[in-house]
Amino acid sequence: MVRRSLDHLHGPLAGIDLISTDVFDTLLLRQPKSQRSRLMEGERRFARLLREQGIAIGAEDLARARLLAERFAYRALNIGGIEGEVRLIDLVARQLAILGLPAKLIDTRVELEVETEKASLSANGPLAMALRLQRQAGVRIIAVSDTALPTDRLAHLIDYFHGPGLIDKVYSSAEMGTSKRHGGLFSAVLDAENVAASRMLHIGDDRVADCLAPRALGISSIHIPKGRIRKYAAQADGARTEALRGVRRGLRPRLNRTPAPKDQISFGREVFGPIVSQFCLHIWLFAQQAEAQGDAAMLFCARGGIGIREAFERLVAKLGLPLGLRRENVLISRLVAARSALMVRSPAVLDELQREFKKSSFAEVAAALGGRRYELPTSWQEAFAAPDFFDMLDTPHGREVLEDIERQNALFVRHLDSISGTAKRTILCDTGLYGSTQRLMAAAFPDRQFETIQFARCNYKGLSEEHFPKVAGLVVEQSHYSPLKAETVILRYWQIIESLFEPAIPSVRQFSETADGAVTGNCGDIAYRHFEVAAGNALLSGVLQYIERVDNGVAVMQDADLAWARLKQAITYPSSFDMMALGVGARSIDFGRTDSVDVMNEPEAPDVAQRLKSLKSHLWREGAIARDFPRLKSALLPALEVAHIVRGVSARLQR
Repeated sequence: MVRRSLDHLHGPLAGIDLISTDVFDTLLLRQPKSQRSRLMEGERRFARLLREQGIAIGAEDLARARLLAERFAYRALNIGGIEGEVRLIDLVARQLAILGLPAKLIDTRVELEVETEKASLSANGPLAMALRLQRQAGVRIIAVSDTALPTDRLAHLIDYFHGPGLIDKVYSSAEMGTSKRHGGLFSAVLDAENVAASRMLHIGDDRVADCLAPRALGISSIHIPKGRIRKYAAQADGARTEALRGVRRGLRPRLNRTPAPKDQISFGREVFGPIVSQFCLHIWLFAQQAEAQGDAAMLFCARGGIGIREAFERLVAKLGLPLGLRRENVLISRLVAARSALMVRSPAVLDELQREFKKSSFAEVAAALGGRRYELPTSWQEAFAAPDFFDMLDTPHGREVLEDIERQNALFVRHLDSISGTAKRTILCDTGLYGSTQRLMAAAFPDRQFETIQFARCNYKGLSEEHFPKVAGLVVEQSHYSPLKAETVILRYWQIIESLFEPAIPSVRQFSETADGAVTGNCGDIAYRHFEVAAGNALLSGVLQYIERVDNGVAVMQDADLAWARLKQAITYPSSFDMMALGVGARSIDFGRTDSVDVMNEPEAPDVAQRLKSLKSHLWREGAIARDFPRLKSALLPALEVAHIVRGVSARLQR
C-alpha cells in the first residue's frame, strides 16, 4: 500500500512494528542546490585548506578529479550488474591518488563533505514529530539511505538537525553493499531487524527507490515527493554550476609547457601522451571499483590491448596508484571469439561473418575459421550467405571444417582458463569500437561474466546493440563525430588509435600446444614485459616518454585539454607535418586473412570530379583532401566540417 500523507502517522499503526525513513529530501530537506553545486562548494573549501598547507591545487582540478572518480566508479558498478553503492571514502581516496595528494587527507575531505551537507540541509520538523509519536507508542524507527556516506556520518547529520534519540539505527547503502532502488537494502534491513515485510512501513521521496522497490517486497510505504518548484530549482542550479565551470575552464590560461612536435616521437609525446595517460587514469578508476566489488580479472586483448597495458602499467607505477586486480594479456581476436560463438551456434557470429565476408565464398570463410584450405565441393565456392552457413557445417565436408574449429576453440578455452583463474568477472580491455569480441564472447560463454572497457564505443557497423550495456567507451561513447566534442575526432580517423596501440605482431589466428602442454599462439609469447611493445612504433614510444616525465593527474588533465585540441586540428585540418606524423599506411583486415587496406588509396582518376567522388573510399578523408587537393583544401575541409555539424544536429533531432 502506498500513501501520500503524513496524517497516517499521527495515530496508532495497527500491525506495524518498524518504520524506516529515507534521509535526504525526506527526513533532511535539501535547499534547491544540485549535487554539482554542493560538490564545487566542498572542493572550494578543500582548495583553501590545501593552500594553507602549501599545496596549490585549484578547486576546478579537485572537482574534475572527483567527478572522474564518481563517473567511473558508477560505470564499473553498473556495467558489472552489481546492485551496490559506491563509498565516499573510496571516491576521495581515488581523487587524492590521481592528484598526487597524501592519503592522510582522506578523513579531512570526508569531513568537509559533511560540513558542506550541513550548509545545504534543514530539518523536516513535521516528519520528525510524527516519528517521535510513533516511537513513544513502541514502534522502532530506523533511517535507510542510498548514499555514499558511511553510517556514522549519516547518523551525525541526523542528530545535528534533529537531536539524539529520534532514530534507533541507521542503514547506509555504502556500508551495506546494496541499494534501496534495487530492493537489496530493504531485504538486508528486514533480515537485520528480524521483522516481516508486512509489519514494516517506509517513508521517502523517490517513487522507485522509496515506493515501488519496498512495495515489491510487501512493505507498505508513504510517498512524500519533492515539490516541482524545488526540483526545477535544483536542476537550474546544476545547469548554472556546469555553465560556470565551463566558463572558468575556458578562461583559465592554458600554458603549453612543451615545444611544438617536430617528428613522430615528439608528436606521440606531446599529443598522444596526455590523451593516452588520461585514458589510463580512466582505466585505473574503473579497475579500482571492480576490485572493490570482488572477484575480477582484467585481460588485455591482443593486439591493441597489449599497447594499452604497456602505457597503463607504466602510468600506474609512475604515479604510485595502487591496484591489486589480476591483470593478464590474452591471446584473442575477433576470429578467435567467432570460433567460440560458432560452437554454440550464436546468431551473433553470423552477423559478423556476413559483414566481414560479404564478397567471399563459403570456402574462404571455412579457410579463415578452420585455419587451412580444404578440398570442398562446388557448392562451397558460391557467394557466402550467413543464414546457410550452419547447415553447410553440418554436411560431411563441413564437419571436417567444424572439427578444426573445435580443436582451435578447445585450446583457446584452456588458455582463457589459465589466465583468468577463478575470477567470476572478466574485464576485457581493448581499443574499440563496436565491441565485437565482447558480443561474441558473451554469446559463447553465457556462464561467464564478460564485460569490455575500451578507448571508444561506437556502433559504426549498424548491428545489434544488445551487448552495449556491457561495453564501456572510457574516452568516447558516441555514434558520430561531433565538432563540438574534441574527443570524438578519433571517429574521423579511428585507424590512428589502432595503429598507436598495436605492437608489431600478427593478429591471433592459430593456437598450438608446446611440448610441456602450454597453449601458444601464432603471434608468439605476448606475456607482459616479454617483448618490447613500442619497438618500431614512434607514436607509442613518444607516449611512454610522456608518462616517464608526468608527476600527477593534474598535469595529465590539463595537458590532455591542449592535446585533444591539437589532435582535432591535425585530423580535421592536417598540415604536411600532420600527414607525416599521422600516416599509418596499409591496415590489415585480419579475421584470418592476410589482405590489407590502405588508409588513403592512391589517386587514380585524372580529373578533379572523379577524385572528389572517390573521397568516400578513403578511411581518412581529411588526409586525402589535404594530399590530393592542396589548393582546394581550404574550402573542402571547412565544408566537410559543416557537413558533420549538420549530420550531428539531424541525428539529435531524430532521437
